[in-house]
Amino acid sequence: MRKTTISILFAVLAGALTVCAKSDKQDQNLSSAPISTEAFALDNTPIDRSNTHQYTSYASMLEKVTPSVVTVSTSSVVRVMRNRGDPMLDMMRRLYGMPVPEGSNSAPVEEERKVPNGLGSGVIISKDGYILTNNHVISDQSGDAADEITVTLLDGREFTATLVGRDPQTDVALLKIDAQELPAVPMANSDNLKVGDIVFAVGNPMGLSQTVTMGIVSAVGRSRLGLLGERGYEDFIQTDASINPGNSGGALVDASGRLVGINTAILSRSGGSIGIGFAIPSSMASSIALSLVESGKVDRGFLGVTIRSMDPMLAESFGIEGGKGTLVEGVQEGSPAEAAGIKRGDVIVKIDGRPVTNDAELRIYVSQKKPGTVINIGYIRDGEAGESDVTLGSLDSTSIAANAGENIFEGVRVQNADEEAVKQFGLGGTGGVVVAEVKADSPFSRVFIPGMQILEINDRPVTSIADAAKLLKKGAVNRLWVTFRGQTRYLAIRVP
Repeated sequence: MRKTTISILFAVLAGALTVCAKSDKQDQNLSSAPISTEAFALDNTPIDRSNTHQYTSYASMLEKVTPSVVTVSTSSVVRVMRNRGDPMLDMMRRLYGMPVPEGSNSAPVEEERKVPNGLGSGVIISKDGYILTNNHVISDQSGDAADEITVTLLDGREFTATLVGRDPQTDVALLKIDAQELPAVPMANSDNLKVGDIVFAVGNPMGLSQTVTMGIVSAVGRSRLGLLGERGYEDFIQTDASINPGNSGGALVDASGRLVGINTAILSRSGGSIGIGFAIPSSMASSIALSLVESGKVDRGFLGVTIRSMDPMLAESFGIEGGKGTLVEGVQEGSPAEAAGIKRGDVIVKIDGRPVTNDAELRIYVSQKKPGTVINIGYIRDGEAGESDVTLGSLDSTSIAANAGENIFEGVRVQNADEEAVKQFGLGGTGGVVVAEVKADSPFSRVFIPGMQILEINDRPVTSIADAAKLLKKGAVNRLWVTFRGQTRYLAIRVP
C-alpha cells in the first residue's frame, strides 16, 4: 500500500535548486501609521441555518469575495560570480596556460540575481492594504523570509509588499501594500462553524488564474497532523472543497461571503486534492494578525504545565466520568500554574467556563491569550472539583526551552548535561545537552541515541537547552558536534 502523506502546499515553480549566498534581510515592521483594529474584528453573527429553499447560484456573493483574494509571488536575491572576459580565452588560459592579454580584465565580478521561489495566494482583510497569507508562502527553501514579495490583484495591479510579521508556529504571515480603498473581505468568527456548513475555497491553484471550489466543513479542531512540528499550534478546519498547490494563503469563506479560514494544507497520496483540505481558523488568524501589527511578533500566554489527554484507563484511575479533560503530569517551578496552586495529578476539565476535552484544546486556548491575562482553570483533584485563577506568563523561547523535558528535536527529549546527567548516562563530563529519550516514531530515531551528548550546534558551544533552542536553524541543515561512548563526531540534520 502506498503511504499516505501530509504535505504543506508549497507551490514552487523553480525546477532547480540554486546554491549560493543569500543576502540578509530582516522582517520589516510597520510603525509609522496609526493602528486600526477594526480590520481584525470578528463578526460574531452565527450562520443562518434556517433557510430550506433551493439555491441555484452563489455568483452574486462570490463576485464580492473574489476581488479580495490576491496572488502572492516571491523571489530571493542571490549573489553569483561572473567572469567579465571572453569565455573561450578563459578556457584556453585555464587548460593550456595561455597568457592574459595585456590590458584585459578578466577577474570575476559579483552580481545579484533574483531567483523565483514560488506562487501562492493571500486575502485582503483591510481597505488600507493588510493581507493575510501563509508563512510558508512567503518563505524560501531555508525557511527565511523571501527578499521580495509581489502581490497581484484580481484587476491586474501589482504591488511590492512589506512583510509586517510572520508566525511559523501557526503558519500565518501578514503583508502590507501601499494602497487604499481595496476590496477587503469581512471576517466571521470561525468558532461558530459546524460540520456540514457550506464553504468556498478561493485561490490560485497550479499556477492558474483565480479559481473557486465548493464544499462543506468536514471537521473542526483538527490537530496532531504534524504539519507545523511539535511546537506548532494546529487547530484546523477540515473541508472537502478542493485545495491544490497554489491555494495556500487563499480564502475559505462561508455562504455569506465572510472569511472563516486561510487555506493551508492537504492530506494527499499524489500531491493533488483528494477532498481532505485544512484551513487556519479565522479566529486564530485574526488574533495572530493583530499581534503582528501591534508588535511584529506573537507573544503567547504561558501556563507552565506538562499535560496529556486522558484515555479510558487513566480516566478510570482518576475517577473521571466520560474520560474528558487533560491530565497535569508536571508543573514547572516558578510558573504561573505553580503560583496558582495547580498540582501534578490535577485533571483540567474547564477553562474560563468552557469544557476541555483534550490537551490540544487547552494548549491552543492558552496560546491565544496575551501574557498578563487572567484565566480560570477548573479541575478535579482527588475526586473533588476545584478552580483557580491563573495570571499567564509569557511563552518566549527561553521559557520554552527552560523545561528539561522540552523536545527541541521532534520526538527527542533532551536535558542539560549536568552532574546528575553525568552519573545517569556515564558521560565523560558536563556541558551541552544530553539525549535522554528517543521515541520510536521520531524522524530522528536513526540519528540520536540516549546518552549522546551534544556539545556544539553550527560550531557554537551549547551551554543549556535554552541555548540549543536558539542555535538551531529551522528549515535548514544544522551541523552538530556530538560525543557518545568516548567517540566524538559531526552530525548533519535537517530541522523542519
